[in-house]
Amino acid sequence: MLKIFGSPGRYVQGPQATASLGTELVRLGLTGAALIITSPTVRLKLEATWIDALSEQGINLTIRTFSGECSQSEIDTSVAEATACGAEVIIGAGGGKCLDTARTVAGLLDLPLVNCPSMASTDAPCAAVSVVYTEGGVYDHLVFNKRNPDLILVDTTVVAFAPVRQIVAGMGDAVATWFEARSVIEARTTNQHHGAPTMAGGALAKLCYETLLADGLAARQAVEVHAVTPALERIVEANTLLSGLGFESGGLAIAHAVHNGFTTQPETHDAYHGEKVAFGLLVQLVVEGRPQHEIDEVLAFSRLVGLPVTLSEVGLSNPSSAAIAEIAERTVADGETAHNEPFAVTADMIDAGIRAADAIGRS
Repeated sequence: MLKIFGSPGRYVQGPQATASLGTELVRLGLTGAALIITSPTVRLKLEATWIDALSEQGINLTIRTFSGECSQSEIDTSVAEATACGAEVIIGAGGGKCLDTARTVAGLLDLPLVNCPSMASTDAPCAAVSVVYTEGGVYDHLVFNKRNPDLILVDTTVVAFAPVRQIVAGMGDAVATWFEARSVIEARTTNQHHGAPTMAGGALAKLCYETLLADGLAARQAVEVHAVTPALERIVEANTLLSGLGFESGGLAIAHAVHNGFTTQPETHDAYHGEKVAFGLLVQLVVEGRPQHEIDEVLAFSRLVGLPVTLSEVGLSNPSSAAIAEIAERTVADGETAHNEPFAVTADMIDAGIRAADAIGRS
């Protein structure tokens, strides 16, 4: 099996980074017409800066407001608009689903992609893979695009003014990175690039976890007062770059598959991706039979920064046996990352793991 490591072409992070967008595009030779796909809130904050930054470099700009769901309908409509405006580069500016939409549009049109996350809420910005949902928010399928984004630009001033829950959810997505990569390495299976993990992928995943433990609480406290601090900068990098490279080049396992299982339950749709992944990690550690001290460390971190450790905290206050069984069945569906373990994973194991993880969290 070949080892494969993938990454974006360029990563830029720092305060007021949005003002450098035009300069960074020119640096990469991306001087053609641009389509920005963005959420209404981010558009309100940054539209004037985008216009100034791109017009200074002579880059024509069209802005499309994202509907809120990375569905096939939203993707198709965005492709049509990109074609109509003659876009030569696609820019996603917003949260994870907005960036997934931009990534898929760029992939379908074989155009360069720039991702400008407005929050550090997921590790999606650096990825080549996109997650597509139904109109109702249920996980549908993955799209494996040809390449990672050409440019990632993270404005930490914008991140500092995002809701605190967003940075915490990003830590939930990131905290699973090392543990899932470790499982893939132990199972000798494939990462998200369909190759064996490299040492670099594993090392970045481990550094991600170590950074979260060291700086997670301080970063949360910085966002609470809208301050860009060194701790926040490190957590933004951990949530975005380290976790992004770590999950794709390291691989995914049970934690993300449990997230996908949760999407079958409408009650969980108000919980963020990273919040559900964080609980999924507890399920993974239980199913893998990891040492109690390891589970305790993850639990302590989750409680410290405010991540869910019980079913009720992801919207399932009193789930029926049938609901848990449905989550478990979806978690182990054919092709799911739950099977990236050094042992066969069954729905009964996940069912038991969900119940046990919830009991541990409640205690």
